[in-house]
Amino acid sequence: MSLPDFAQWSLDAIRAEGASLSWLEEQRFDWTTTTAQSLEQILTGKTIILITDEKRKWLEHYILSSINAVDNLDRPLLPIVSIDSLYMHYNSVTNSEMIDFLDDMISLSYKDDYFFWYIGDGEDKRCDIAKRRDNSYFWLFDEEFHNAFTLKSYDTLLDIKLLQLYRLFNLSLNAAMFGEVDVSS
Repeated sequence: MSLPDFAQWSLDAIRAEGASLSWLEEQRFDWTTTTAQSLEQILTGKTIILITDEKRKWLEHYILSSINAVDNLDRPLLPIVSIDSLYMHYNSVTNSEMIDFLDDMISLSYKDDYFFWYIGDGEDKRCDIAKRRDNSYFWLFDEEFHNAFTLKSYDTLLDIKLLQLYRLFNLSLNAAMFGEVDVSS
């Protein structure tokens, strides 16, 4: 029996969530294209380095506290860290040379077995390091970019949609880890 492809699995998962997630059905191809690549990287053991703009720090804290939460964990622990935990002065990085130094330090530390997951405004300087790597995963606002799922920053339901996306990401991760879906198709 062959596994369902990620696009079909995502559509079924979106529909199973009911009307609250119906907004994503139109954008599911953007979702599946970008998310499948990040899931493949997780399955190969890469570390996720999470970066958010300042307005989405609440989501960063939520993801970091819930993705490996013991009380509802049915899968192996994931290697995920915040950029701020790697370099607490990240907000002070202002030039390209300093981003190069930081990128070199991260590459040495993780042997290039990592990818950035950026959530926020694409114009924010915190996004700059993630935009330098082709394998980064983005939830960007108001900007089209390679490997980006794009949302509108002025959407009055943005915070709710971000939480819904995280829930779908978590469901997708479980399905990929337990062999319920083929993310490489």
